[in-house]
Amino acid sequence: MSFNTYAQTASDAAGGNRYIEIFDTTLRDGEQTPGISFTNEQKMRIALQLDRLGVDVIEAGFPVSAPEEKDIVRNICKSGLNAKVCGLARVLTDDIDACIECGVDIVHIFVSTSEIQRKYTTKMSDEQVKDVTYEMVRYVKEHGCQCMFSAMDATRTELEFLIDVFRVAEEAGADILNIPDTVGISEPFSMFKLVSAVHDSVKVPLSVHCHNDFGLAVANSLAAVKAGVSQVQVTVNGIGERAGNADLSETVMSLISIYRFRTGIKTELLFETAKLVERFTGIHIPANKPIVGENAFSHESGIHAHGVLERSDTFEPGIMTPEMVGHRRRIVLGKHTGRHSIEQKLTEFGIHPTKEQLEEILSRVKKLGASGKLVTDDDLFSIAEILTEISGREQAVKLKELAVMTGNNTLPTASLRVEVRGKDKKLSRIGVGPVDAAIKAIQDAISDELGGDVRLKDFRIEAITGGSDALAEVIVGVEHAGKIVTARGVREDIVLASVEAFINAVNRLLLMQHSAERRS
Repeated sequence: MSFNTYAQTASDAAGGNRYIEIFDTTLRDGEQTPGISFTNEQKMRIALQLDRLGVDVIEAGFPVSAPEEKDIVRNICKSGLNAKVCGLARVLTDDIDACIECGVDIVHIFVSTSEIQRKYTTKMSDEQVKDVTYEMVRYVKEHGCQCMFSAMDATRTELEFLIDVFRVAEEAGADILNIPDTVGISEPFSMFKLVSAVHDSVKVPLSVHCHNDFGLAVANSLAAVKAGVSQVQVTVNGIGERAGNADLSETVMSLISIYRFRTGIKTELLFETAKLVERFTGIHIPANKPIVGENAFSHESGIHAHGVLERSDTFEPGIMTPEMVGHRRRIVLGKHTGRHSIEQKLTEFGIHPTKEQLEEILSRVKKLGASGKLVTDDDLFSIAEILTEISGREQAVKLKELAVMTGNNTLPTASLRVEVRGKDKKLSRIGVGPVDAAIKAIQDAISDELGGDVRLKDFRIEAITGGSDALAEVIVGVEHAGKIVTARGVREDIVLASVEAFINAVNRLLLMQHSAERRS
């Protein structure tokens, strides 16, 4: 039985089953995010990841803007991608030549069409705009490339003139016409009306490029698709000029899950792609960001968590699951937690409290959450240890010694001795910093015990007292085999606090593994 009647209605209304091309401009418009500049190595890594993801077109850059930009666009073109590679150019032969010399599949040319931009930037008349449009589209086509033509600031352009310009580009041989909401002032109803008018006036395929100044970039892109465009332009994590562009993951999953359109995207790679770009940009993905945010499939409320544990689509969309996007579901502890969540988590640790003990554990967890503290899995276990009198349980991993070396001319190195299930292990590792080096050493020490990678998924630090000798509280999220355990460490030394938190989390993971083996 289907409970998603709205999605079916939306699919029917939109025409369903059409293939929508995904044009990614993370490497071009995305890099125009204030404060962002990718290295050439990062650009290549992103291009390869986008190709794995299955985007149809990668806008690799603006080749004429700098020699380094031209070099990386050329290298991306030579890397054997399945996706088509596009280069951006103004309506200037030098710009177009730079794209052609890189070996791009598509040259994306643009010219301002709105009165305000023509008056104050390009100083071009209506006829000059149409003339240069025809000439430059022809120039691209005569050199054997596909041509995308964009009427920059289309949503502020007088409709009759906009259609005239698009018809000129079509007559000159443009392969696809792009409708940009350059300053993000459109809204879904007006976007639908605009695209419908253009769609009825030309025969070549249409694309749309929406900015997010009012938070409507994804909604406007979806409205444009419903009105007839066959390609949407997006960026990973919605990065780009000012407030950014239409977000790739939100646009794609809406197209697929709500409207039932087809794309070439391997959606299970969306989360890892978002995290890659997050790492390279340094722009943290908000926890509540749809699809790829940490809380996208997280539940704290007792009613919600209980429902999700019984059947996930009680309090999740259902037409989209964490597995579909490479994410995972989490039950989070806090003041809204219910007993069902507590009981389920304790069962994973092999702890089976009485009804009275469970009520007291729940009460203490809620009290800790109400104090403003993030309640970790380790906190829950510690409370349960005390109340169920199992505090004598042996820790599988114990830190015996730790020494770190770091400095402005020294490679950060950590040397440690740990006891793992009674076996003494000594390791040294290097890292990008002393914490990274120490964590890597522990990961190597315990990899055999857990039978696979143990990854640090979350790391937070804050001082809980003042002064240079302040206590540091570190909270980590550690993942193994699809399970994430949270734990904390509190020390005067940040490295020791980090190691303590990581080892606490590892011990809980080992306990969960042991409990699962006993149950099976």
